[in-house]
Amino acid sequence: MHTIQKFIDGFLEFQEQHFKHGESSFTNLKYGQEPQTMVIGCSDSRVDPALLMGCEPGDIFVSRNVANLIPPYEDDAGLHGVSAALEFAVCNLKVQSIIILGHSFCGGIKTLMRDDFNPNAKGFLAPWISLALPAKLEVLQKLPNSSSKTRQRAAEQYSIILSLKNLMSFPFIKDAIEKGTLSLFGWYFDIENGELFEYNKDDGIFKKITNNKKEHAARFSKNKAKGNVDFGIYE
Repeated sequence: MHTIQKFIDGFLEFQEQHFKHGESSFTNLKYGQEPQTMVIGCSDSRVDPALLMGCEPGDIFVSRNVANLIPPYEDDAGLHGVSAALEFAVCNLKVQSIIILGHSFCGGIKTLMRDDFNPNAKGFLAPWISLALPAKLEVLQKLPNSSSKTRQRAAEQYSIILSLKNLMSFPFIKDAIEKGTLSLFGWYFDIENGELFEYNKDDGIFKKITNNKKEHAARFSKNKAKGNVDFGIYE
Protein backbone atom coordinates (compact mmCIF):
# COMPACT_ATOMS: atom_id res chain seq x y z
CA MET A 1 0.00 0.00 0.00
CA HIS A 2 1.27 3.46 -0.85
CA THR A 3 2.34 5.34 2.29
CA ILE A 4 0.09 8.35 1.67
CA GLN A 5 -2.97 6.14 1.17
CA LYS A 6 -2.14 4.42 4.46
CA PHE A 7 -2.25 7.80 6.19
CA ILE A 8 -5.56 8.73 4.55
CA ASP A 9 -7.10 5.43 5.60
CA GLY A 10 -5.74 5.99 9.10
CA PHE A 11 -7.38 9.40 9.30
CA LEU A 12 -10.71 8.05 8.10
CA GLU A 13 -10.57 5.42 10.84
CA PHE A 14 -9.67 8.12 13.36
CA GLN A 15 -12.54 10.27 12.13
CA GLU A 16 -14.96 7.39 12.45
CA GLN A 17 -13.81 6.66 15.99
CA HIS A 18 -13.76 10.21 17.35
CA PHE A 19 -16.30 12.26 15.36
CA LYS A 20 -19.08 10.03 14.06
CA HIS A 21 -20.66 8.81 17.30
CA GLY A 22 -21.58 11.83 19.38
CA GLU A 23 -19.34 13.19 22.10
CA SER A 24 -15.66 12.30 22.13
CA SER A 25 -12.41 13.54 23.67
CA PHE A 26 -12.49 16.36 21.12
CA THR A 27 -15.87 17.68 22.26
CA ASN A 28 -14.23 19.95 24.84
CA LEU A 29 -10.82 20.20 23.18
CA LYS A 30 -12.30 22.26 20.37
CA TYR A 31 -12.49 25.16 22.83
CA GLY A 32 -8.81 25.01 23.79
CA GLN A 33 -6.06 22.91 25.31
CA GLU A 34 -4.91 22.60 28.91
CA PRO A 35 -2.05 20.08 28.94
CA GLN A 36 -0.15 19.87 32.20
CA THR A 37 3.00 18.44 30.62
CA MET A 38 5.33 19.41 27.81
CA VAL A 39 7.50 16.77 26.13
CA ILE A 40 10.66 17.57 24.19
CA GLY A 41 11.12 14.51 22.00
CA CYS A 42 13.21 13.33 19.10
CA SER A 43 11.98 13.48 15.51
CA ASP A 44 12.82 9.78 15.20
CA SER A 45 9.88 7.86 13.70
CA ARG A 46 10.28 5.08 16.29
CA VAL A 47 9.78 7.29 19.34
CA ASP A 48 6.30 8.80 19.50
CA PRO A 49 5.80 10.35 22.98
CA ALA A 50 2.01 10.00 22.91
CA LEU A 51 2.23 6.35 21.90
CA LEU A 52 4.94 5.49 24.45
CA MET A 53 3.08 7.13 27.33
CA GLY A 54 -0.46 6.08 26.45
CA CYS A 55 -1.67 9.64 26.03
CA GLU A 56 -5.04 10.91 24.88
CA PRO A 57 -5.49 14.04 22.74
CA GLY A 58 -4.84 17.11 24.88
CA ASP A 59 -2.61 15.32 27.43
CA ILE A 60 0.79 16.62 26.30
CA PHE A 61 2.20 19.61 24.45
CA VAL A 62 5.00 18.28 22.24
CA SER A 63 8.01 19.74 20.49
CA ARG A 64 10.22 17.33 18.53
CA ASN A 65 13.59 17.85 16.91
CA VAL A 66 16.66 15.87 15.87
CA ALA A 67 18.20 14.32 19.02
CA ASN A 68 15.66 15.99 21.37
CA LEU A 69 18.03 18.89 22.09
CA ILE A 70 17.39 22.14 23.95
CA PRO A 71 19.48 25.13 22.90
CA PRO A 72 20.61 27.62 25.53
CA TYR A 73 18.54 30.78 25.97
CA GLU A 74 19.37 33.54 23.47
CA ASP A 75 17.81 36.99 23.62
CA ASP A 76 18.05 38.01 19.98
CA ALA A 77 15.88 38.38 16.91
CA GLY A 78 16.69 34.92 15.55
CA LEU A 79 14.15 32.26 14.68
CA HIS A 80 14.07 29.92 17.68
CA GLY A 81 11.44 27.22 17.22
CA VAL A 82 12.22 25.15 20.33
CA SER A 83 12.55 28.26 22.49
CA ALA A 84 9.21 29.58 21.21
CA ALA A 85 7.56 26.26 22.08
CA LEU A 86 9.03 26.38 25.58
CA GLU A 87 7.80 29.94 26.10
CA PHE A 88 4.30 29.07 24.91
CA ALA A 89 4.15 25.98 27.12
CA VAL A 90 5.40 27.65 30.31
CA CYS A 91 4.05 31.18 29.96
CA ASN A 92 0.78 30.59 28.11
CA LEU A 93 -0.28 27.03 28.87
CA LYS A 94 1.26 27.03 32.37
CA VAL A 95 2.44 23.44 32.13
CA GLN A 96 3.55 21.87 35.39
CA SER A 97 6.17 19.50 33.98
CA ILE A 98 8.69 19.38 31.15
CA ILE A 99 10.00 15.97 30.10
CA ILE A 100 13.02 15.62 27.85
CA LEU A 101 12.54 12.24 26.19
CA GLY A 102 15.70 10.77 24.67
CA HIS A 103 16.21 7.28 23.30
CA SER A 104 18.72 4.64 22.30
CA PHE A 105 20.05 4.23 18.75
CA CYS A 106 19.52 7.94 18.07
CA GLY A 107 20.62 8.82 14.54
CA GLY A 108 21.51 12.37 15.52
CA ILE A 109 23.82 11.31 18.34
CA LYS A 110 25.27 8.56 16.13
CA THR A 111 26.26 11.26 13.64
CA LEU A 112 27.74 13.35 16.46
CA MET A 113 29.87 10.44 17.69
CA ARG A 114 31.47 9.74 14.32
CA ASP A 115 35.21 10.37 14.21
CA ASP A 116 34.82 12.55 11.12
CA PHE A 117 31.98 14.69 12.50
CA ASN A 118 32.56 18.33 11.57
CA PRO A 119 30.56 20.86 13.62
CA ASN A 120 31.35 23.51 11.00
CA ALA A 121 29.98 21.53 8.07
CA LYS A 122 27.57 23.31 5.75
CA GLY A 123 23.85 22.81 6.21
CA PHE A 124 21.57 22.78 9.22
CA LEU A 125 22.22 19.38 10.79
CA ALA A 126 25.82 19.68 11.99
CA PRO A 127 25.39 23.03 13.78
CA TRP A 128 22.25 21.74 15.48
CA ILE A 129 23.78 18.47 16.65
CA SER A 130 26.81 20.41 17.88
CA LEU A 131 24.65 21.52 20.80
CA ALA A 132 25.49 18.08 22.22
CA LEU A 133 29.21 18.30 21.49
CA PRO A 134 30.07 18.64 25.22
CA ALA A 135 28.40 15.24 25.70
CA LYS A 136 30.68 13.67 23.11
CA LEU A 137 33.80 15.17 24.65
CA GLU A 138 32.78 14.08 28.15
CA VAL A 139 32.05 10.53 27.05
CA LEU A 140 35.28 10.16 25.07
CA GLN A 141 37.21 11.35 28.10
CA LYS A 142 35.45 9.07 30.59
CA LEU A 143 34.96 6.01 28.38
CA PRO A 144 37.99 5.96 26.04
CA ASN A 145 38.18 2.16 25.83
CA SER A 146 34.47 1.35 25.69
CA SER A 147 32.66 0.06 22.64
CA SER A 148 31.08 2.50 20.19
CA LYS A 149 27.64 1.25 21.28
CA THR A 150 28.39 2.01 24.94
CA ARG A 151 29.79 5.43 24.12
CA GLN A 152 26.77 6.31 21.99
CA ARG A 153 24.37 5.27 24.75
CA ALA A 154 26.33 7.37 27.24
CA ALA A 155 26.28 10.36 24.88
CA GLU A 156 22.53 9.97 24.33
CA GLN A 157 21.97 10.10 28.07
CA TYR A 158 24.45 12.88 28.77
CA SER A 159 22.86 15.03 26.06
CA ILE A 160 19.62 14.84 28.05
CA ILE A 161 21.47 16.23 31.08
CA LEU A 162 22.90 19.03 28.93
CA SER A 163 19.40 19.91 27.75
CA LEU A 164 18.12 19.94 31.34
CA LYS A 165 20.88 22.41 32.18
CA ASN A 166 20.05 24.52 29.12
CA LEU A 167 16.42 24.68 30.23
CA MET A 168 17.59 26.50 33.34
CA SER A 169 19.11 29.26 31.19
CA PHE A 170 15.58 30.40 30.26
CA PRO A 171 14.47 33.08 32.75
CA PHE A 172 10.79 32.09 32.68
CA ILE A 173 11.66 28.44 33.33
CA LYS A 174 14.05 29.27 36.16
CA ASP A 175 11.43 31.55 37.69
CA ALA A 176 8.72 28.85 37.51
CA ILE A 177 11.09 26.30 39.06
CA GLU A 178 11.91 28.64 41.93
CA LYS A 179 8.21 29.28 42.52
CA GLY A 180 7.57 25.54 42.67
CA THR A 181 5.13 25.56 39.75
CA LEU A 182 7.31 23.62 37.29
CA SER A 183 9.27 20.36 37.42
CA LEU A 184 11.87 19.04 34.98
CA PHE A 185 12.41 15.40 34.05
CA GLY A 186 14.97 13.61 31.91
CA TRP A 187 13.76 10.29 30.46
CA TYR A 188 15.55 7.78 28.24
CA PHE A 189 13.73 5.13 26.21
CA ASP A 190 15.64 1.93 25.48
CA ILE A 191 14.22 0.83 22.13
CA GLU A 192 15.98 -2.53 22.18
CA ASN A 193 14.59 -3.70 25.52
CA GLY A 194 11.41 -1.64 25.80
CA GLU A 195 12.50 0.04 29.03
CA LEU A 196 12.27 3.62 30.28
CA PHE A 197 14.90 5.26 32.45
CA GLU A 198 14.72 8.48 34.47
CA TYR A 199 17.66 10.70 35.31
CA ASN A 200 18.33 10.83 39.04
CA LYS A 201 20.25 13.96 39.90
CA ASP A 202 21.26 12.73 43.36
CA ASP A 203 23.11 9.72 41.94
CA GLY A 204 23.99 11.27 38.60
CA ILE A 205 22.69 8.22 36.73
CA PHE A 206 19.63 7.04 34.83
CA LYS A 207 17.48 4.57 36.75
CA LYS A 208 14.90 2.24 35.26
CA ILE A 209 11.30 3.25 35.87
CA THR A 210 9.27 0.41 37.37
CA ASN A 211 5.57 -0.04 38.13
CA ASN A 212 6.07 1.03 41.75
CA LYS A 213 3.52 3.87 42.00
CA LYS A 214 4.61 4.89 45.51
CA GLU A 215 8.16 5.28 44.27
CA HIS A 216 6.94 7.40 41.37
CA ALA A 217 4.96 9.69 43.67
CA ALA A 218 7.93 10.15 46.00
CA ARG A 219 10.22 10.95 43.07
CA PHE A 220 7.81 13.50 41.65
CA SER A 221 7.32 15.17 45.03
CA LYS A 222 11.07 15.42 45.53
CA ASN A 223 11.67 16.75 42.02
CA LYS A 224 8.99 19.38 42.53
CA ALA A 225 10.76 20.82 45.58
CA LYS A 226 11.56 24.49 45.17
CA GLY A 227 14.97 25.07 43.60
CA ASN A 228 15.70 21.35 43.17
CA VAL A 229 17.59 21.68 39.89
CA ASP A 230 21.23 20.77 40.62
CA PHE A 231 21.79 18.30 37.80
CA GLY A 232 24.78 15.99 38.08
CA ILE A 233 27.00 14.15 35.61
CA TYR A 234 26.45 10.88 33.78
CA GLU A 235 28.44 8.03 35.33
